[in-house]
Amino acid sequence: MDHVRPLPSYLVQRYHGWRATGYAENQAWYRHLAEQGQHPRAMVISCCDSRVHVTSIFGADQGEFFIHRNIANLVPPYETDGGQHGTSAAVEFAVTALKVAHILVIGHSACGGAKGCQKMCSGQAPELEQKTSFVGRWLEILRPGYERVKDVDDEAAQLDALERQTVVVSLENLMSFPFVSERVASGSLSLHGLWHDIGSGKLEQYDALRDSFVQL
Repeated sequence: MDHVRPLPSYLVQRYHGWRATGYAENQAWYRHLAEQGQHPRAMVISCCDSRVHVTSIFGADQGEFFIHRNIANLVPPYETDGGQHGTSAAVEFAVTALKVAHILVIGHSACGGAKGCQKMCSGQAPELEQKTSFVGRWLEILRPGYERVKDVDDEAAQLDALERQTVVVSLENLMSFPFVSERVASGSLSLHGLWHDIGSGKLEQYDALRDSFVQL
């Protein structure tokens, strides 16, 4: 393991700053979390994009959200093929062990994952179609969403619609998990879809009755 290096100095400095201020001022709360375990009310599935900061958007404290991040905030369909499924495992743990009451799927503007899917599905990114591309294979989850918006002529408008499809496809796939659909049917779990505009701070919510997103 001689390829592993110490943290960059700026991160070390930030850690010591937090330890002396944020942690020192809230020691009792951190100790409570350590001793009592986590009891989040909601799971959040969001994109890996560094510009998306879900806890800031909702003013959430430590222990409030069980957060899972991946490329383009996608949830794959339910599969039992014996493979290693990180997102599916996170959903299973949140629902069956933590018993969260809500699952929030949050997409966002300028999403590189949605852009990659757009290029791949339109034949502009053959490298993503290779079996060796982890990103390409993951973005295949979004192909049904691309099929819904592929007839939008303007490329920018098509991408805008596809970003919202990352949320819709994920919500649909969540319902393919038996332990999710059963709890939704019983009323103990609710699913929510959101789209966040990074530049304006706008947040839109998916309205299932209208099959569209409306601004909050």
